[in-house]
Amino acid sequence: MNISEIGGEFGLIERITRDPASKQIIKGIGDDAAVVRFNNNYLIFTIDSQVEGDHFCFDYFTPEQIGKKAVEVNVSDIGAMGGKPKFFLVSLIIPKTTEVEIIENIYKGFWKICSKYDIEIIGGNIAHGKQLIIDISMIGEAPKQNLKYRSDAKPGDAIMVSGYLGSSTAGLNLFLNKISGFDEVKRKYLEPEAKFHKVEPFLQYINAMIDVSDGLASEVTRICEQSKTGAIIYGDSVPIEPITREAGAACHKDALDFALYGGEDFELVYTVSEKNLDKVKGFVVGKITDEKTIKILKNGKEEILTGHGYDHFLNNVNI
Repeated sequence: MNISEIGGEFGLIERITRDPASKQIIKGIGDDAAVVRFNNNYLIFTIDSQVEGDHFCFDYFTPEQIGKKAVEVNVSDIGAMGGKPKFFLVSLIIPKTTEVEIIENIYKGFWKICSKYDIEIIGGNIAHGKQLIIDISMIGEAPKQNLKYRSDAKPGDAIMVSGYLGSSTAGLNLFLNKISGFDEVKRKYLEPEAKFHKVEPFLQYINAMIDVSDGLASEVTRICEQSKTGAIIYGDSVPIEPITREAGAACHKDALDFALYGGEDFELVYTVSEKNLDKVKGFVVGKITDEKTIKILKNGKEEILTGHGYDHFLNNVNI
């Protein structure tokens, strides 16, 4: 049996997960990051790998952009839990033929994002392999009242996103199809940014939250799985910039599919009760229900959502 036969990445995670034994573990496997209570503090732990040929390639990215992205995606996970990043460790798998200048410039990217968020690199490891792999383990912190989980959505909540979706996947498709122009869209793919600053002012009114790493459809599904709810996504209300729609058309693809099933926008998806809608900002893209199914409403027609977001074992995209 291979991994794709058990549902891909998330099917594998489900099979290898067990309930935590320690009472210090407030949130374990199943969210954007883990939360551990240490004395009176709440520490947030996350880890993410950037693999050459999967998450980046030197045909499109500069080494500095690769370094920036590797840190930003971890910052995004910490932010999706309501926390602030503090420290990280870096593990590098480096081909023996790699030039020293490439690694130095990747670290320039690291340091720039460290300065942006006031983070410190506190250690790491280096080994050799067939392709470049950057593995970052990041530690953040948050006061208890700021912590946000995927499991706290409630029927009747509005589903909201913090910004426009689909541009990162549109950028990737422009590169894959060797389409010139659209530099603004391509930059969204090459230089993603964490978006916690957008929701921090109204964090207290958010129930559940997750970042958009695998596409809106996938993230809403993850929230519903953890919250034991269903949802309806308003397909016609998903925010997509006009230039992203133009890029999709140039690639002969629907930009809505990029937003639903692409990912790496790193905007935040969050649920808010109806009574608090006037206290938050963002785009309403759906509603949490108690039906335990995920539906999408497009062009006045409602149907069961059958697509899924990006999955490392179900998608076959070589960049």
